[in-house]
Amino acid sequence: MATTSAATFSIGSTVSFRSRGSLLPQTKPSAVRFVSQNSLASFSGLKAGTSANCDSESSFLGKESCAALRGSIALKAQKPNQRSYYGLQLQASYKVAILGAAGGIGQPLALLVKMSPLVSALNLYDIANVKGVAADLSHCNTPSQVLDFTGASELGNCLKGVNVVVIPAGVPRKPGMTRDDLFNINANIVKTLVEAAADNCPDAFIHIISNPVNSTVPIAAEVLKQKGVYDPKKLFGVTTLDVVRANTFVSQKKYLKLIDVDVPVIGGHAGITILPLLSKTKPSVNFTDEEVEELTARIQNAGTEVVEAKAGAGSATLSMAYAAARFVESSLRALDGDGDVYECSYVQSDLTDLPFFASRIKLGRKGMEALIPSDLQGLSEYEEKALEALKPELKASIDKGIAFVQKQPVTA
Repeated sequence: MATTSAATFSIGSTVSFRSRGSLLPQTKPSAVRFVSQNSLASFSGLKAGTSANCDSESSFLGKESCAALRGSIALKAQKPNQRSYYGLQLQASYKVAILGAAGGIGQPLALLVKMSPLVSALNLYDIANVKGVAADLSHCNTPSQVLDFTGASELGNCLKGVNVVVIPAGVPRKPGMTRDDLFNINANIVKTLVEAAADNCPDAFIHIISNPVNSTVPIAAEVLKQKGVYDPKKLFGVTTLDVVRANTFVSQKKYLKLIDVDVPVIGGHAGITILPLLSKTKPSVNFTDEEVEELTARIQNAGTEVVEAKAGAGSATLSMAYAAARFVESSLRALDGDGDVYECSYVQSDLTDLPFFASRIKLGRKGMEALIPSDLQGLSEYEEKALEALKPELKASIDKGIAFVQKQPVTA
């Protein structure tokens, strides 16, 4: 997001418009620029606009979003003695809590969410070091008020009245750490945080980022069930990074404009459970068998690619924060009444014989409005085989998460 003079400002997908046009959120970058002399109350020092120009080089909005944006800006009649103006109304009205906000994902995620004019309050929680993050972010002249909460004693207050809870808390896998080590640490963290969400904001959308997502989402579901507040339409595993990567890699491989590319990704969020549906890439593009295998493997192992590039000094934090911010923005747009919001997410699903499955979904005010079964129809032979191959591993991860909670009942 870049501001220029007092007369103009540029904004990515931080603007939400109530439009009946297509606003399919894709990793097609674009930006919206408004030019005006009218003040916009929602932003300190920024100006609203009487015209909209779409650039396709940055942020979350896609080509369809820009087209819908143009159609959504309509003249509104003023009082007789006033001139007409374009009705742009940005209302910061939603509370978002980020649990694990001082971490490698949490900090850049908090910055990106702070940029959304739909957010009125941004609550940041961690067990330590969150006060400085909140103080730093609070200096950004965007609408949301930033509050910090440290430690278990403040977790409840952080979550009261929140509309969207985002959980990136946990530890990344480190050298010498087994997958069981990672699971046991993060499973306990997610269990504790979801218990608090169930007690303090039972109607909120819950976005799970903490790995292993294939298991932590079922853990969250079991906790919410035991608390008596489970709504499968409001629990999401954030797999947006797989889509972001798929779109990026395909556009590079096929020399396509990134704004034009959309690749659905199904299954889960680890290794072979990640299945990009290259046959359903938009725009339609042909891949050789070798290209399909190469791209699929790269998308599945992209996390390792980053870990190796960072030489043990970290994992995919920035791209994960970007992807999570996109999903948060989509959720806020849906809550705000946008009728055309679609994302891929790991949710309770009946598209396969697995209880949880990642696929494209439609988001609405009450959460997940619909699954999109057509995405699983007409798959290529390679994709059909890969889908069957991922099911046993994904089922084992789901079962492991459910068993964890059943062995450790939630606290009253």
